[in-house]
Amino acid sequence: MTRIGASAALLSALLVGGTVTANAADTSAAAVGSICYSNLPAQAHDTLDLIESGGPFPYPQDGGVFQNREGILPSQSSGYYHEYTVKTPGSSTRGARRIVTGQKTQEDYYTADHYASFSLIKYSC
Repeated sequence: MTRIGASAALLSALLVGGTVTANAADTSAAAVGSICYSNLPAQAHDTLDLIESGGPFPYPQDGGVFQNREGILPSQSSGYYHEYTVKTPGSSTRGARRIVTGQKTQEDYYTADHYASFSLIKYSC
């Protein structure tokens, strides 16, 4: 289904009260955007600096394998992705923000909504 096809299906479903389904490829293509490094919150910059230096990380889960169970990021072998917490000011928990890294150089993704969507971090803008 193309983006136009998906929009038409959604509009049709809304008008007639039906349901809309999409396959995993459609979902991942729509859910991965991009964000300029300069537009990230300051805490994401801190997390990226920690990743670059190898830690130490504030949470024991940081650096763990990200399974990509949601299927939003490009499909890769197990162990390809790793996740790191981006601190949320005022939160008493880890919060929802993460950096997920891939094995390729500067393949870093930011999520502010606990894996519902991802943005590839662009370092050149």
